[in-house]
Amino acid sequence: MIVYHLIAITLAILIDSIIGDPPSWPHPVKWMGSGISRMEKKWNRGKSRKLKGIIMVLMMITVTFFITFLLVWGFYHIHVIAGILLESILISTTIARKGLKDAALEVYVPLKMGNFKEARLKLSYIVGRDTETLGEEEMVRGTVETVAENISDGVTAPLFWALIGGAPLALVYRAINTCDSMVGYKNEKYGEFGWASAKLDDVVNWIPSRLTGFLILIAHQPAHMKVTKAWEILFRDSRKHPSPNSGWLEASVAALLGVQLGGINYYKGVISNRAKMGEPIIPLHKDHIIETNKILTRTTIVFLVVLWIGGGVIELTATWF
Repeated sequence: MIVYHLIAITLAILIDSIIGDPPSWPHPVKWMGSGISRMEKKWNRGKSRKLKGIIMVLMMITVTFFITFLLVWGFYHIHVIAGILLESILISTTIARKGLKDAALEVYVPLKMGNFKEARLKLSYIVGRDTETLGEEEMVRGTVETVAENISDGVTAPLFWALIGGAPLALVYRAINTCDSMVGYKNEKYGEFGWASAKLDDVVNWIPSRLTGFLILIAHQPAHMKVTKAWEILFRDSRKHPSPNSGWLEASVAALLGVQLGGINYYKGVISNRAKMGEPIIPLHKDHIIETNKILTRTTIVFLVVLWIGGGVIELTATWF
């Protein structure tokens, strides 16, 4: 079965590269978001909000897994090729390499033309921070940080779980990640209800984020420092990030580019001083958006190769025993 998963994963990456996520097409994440929204409105009130949040995320996991499992099981019983094709389509909905790359380019193009107003608007679509007064360097930082931290969330983490459990686990991962993105905030409204979603998202991203951070440095040559220095930055700065996982991506990308990420952000006028990642060897400029997109693409390819190697080892080991 792992070989089938690997073929489906490879096809999923190709599907995402060609089609992406057309806004008008049906998409599992839209259905997940609708279900989460309904439960949040109904349950995120009164007493026992933490317990209700636990029930909500467990329901999302259970429903997502069993619907996907039954679909995949049925198609594999029709024919192996039918099963692989269905899995590839389902897995492709859990990754967003093309969408992430295109979103970054939508900020880059107006920046290149000097249209800061349009660039700020496009950036506001992909970040939670205030963008109305940002200058070029801060807009570049926001874009680079977003692409960097989503290399795992949007690409490698769902592929990692797809190797282990095919489309069902890839979609379970996306369900957890969607719960976290909608309710996993440490504020008065979601602090209790979103607690389980946030914690579970940290757990399922723990291995993929670290593996991806390592592969980013293995697959690329740092532009402005020695390799040993880049690794030093990764281990030094990755734990500074408020997320236990995102720091591994941002620190590795900052080291590759020779720039410093993090710093002061504003969220609805409230200041947030994020820990700084990397060293400011050179100032951030708009071409770093293109460089970060290249890191995204190359890391995806290298991660796929690693999955094939890992899957092959697992198959051989299983056959041996």
